[in-house]
Amino acid sequence: MRSNINEIEAVSVRIPTSSGPIHGHVIEPGNSEGIAAVVVLHPATAVPERLYRGFAEFLAGDGFAVITYDYRGTGNSGAPSENRGIRMRDWMALDVPAVAQWASERFPDVPQLAVGHSIGGHALSLDYGSSGLRGFVTVASHAGVTAAIPKLSEKLRVGLVLRVLGPLTARLLGYVPGRRLGLGEDMSGASMLEWSRWSRLPRYFFDDPTMGAEARAARVTTPVLAIGFSDDLWATPEQIDAIADQLTSAEVERRTIDPGSVGASAIGHMGFFRRTNRDALWPEVSAWLRQRLELIP
Repeated sequence: MRSNINEIEAVSVRIPTSSGPIHGHVIEPGNSEGIAAVVVLHPATAVPERLYRGFAEFLAGDGFAVITYDYRGTGNSGAPSENRGIRMRDWMALDVPAVAQWASERFPDVPQLAVGHSIGGHALSLDYGSSGLRGFVTVASHAGVTAAIPKLSEKLRVGLVLRVLGPLTARLLGYVPGRRLGLGEDMSGASMLEWSRWSRLPRYFFDDPTMGAEARAARVTTPVLAIGFSDDLWATPEQIDAIADQLTSAEVERRTIDPGSVGASAIGHMGFFRRTNRDALWPEVSAWLRQRLELIP
């Protein structure tokens, strides 16, 4: 299906993987000859693709082709009840590289960039889907350690979901009814159980010996812009640094944005991608991405 909104074209795509298809969209300028680069938007946990549509259209208006998608077992990429065994590491290690590879094949002669929201940024920071990129942006990508949440009410809320309700429903149902629990989209039981386990570790997945996370992060050499927000109750600057500090071979620029400084009432963990923050937040990121193209011929 193809649509045209203000000279921006959106095409539904089906990206095959060995473990099932990933559904998404390619959003690009109406004149394909004007594409400056491809930006793959890797989503957050249990966040539907539609949240990223406005930002994708904005980037397309700036001359980028943008790919958005849902992880397997979420949104349009399959029911979580039918993908119960998919773990968070599978999204990072399988889905993210699969979409990145597909993007490079779809646009073989165009520079590649990426934006990762939360776990999408985790994947890029662990060198999944980052090969060949001119640069990538992480948005609210933090070590999700429950004990590190400073606000008590938020710590209790997250603890209830990740330590009690989420694991309980994952074991009983095989999936987690995320919409009912206030998590966003429904998700597979295995992903919740892995998330719950990581959230109890002092350094999140860096303390999981089966991940090899430190070594993977140290391999990343592409420039990184790590963005966080002062009103994000979970992704605090310290927890964002817990990820960014492991990128020891990369040039990392860190920005913590206060909502008041950009005229926004709130941003939080999801607000960057909301259309209400278009003028306040999006041009700065688009400019950073564009600069990566100018620095490397």
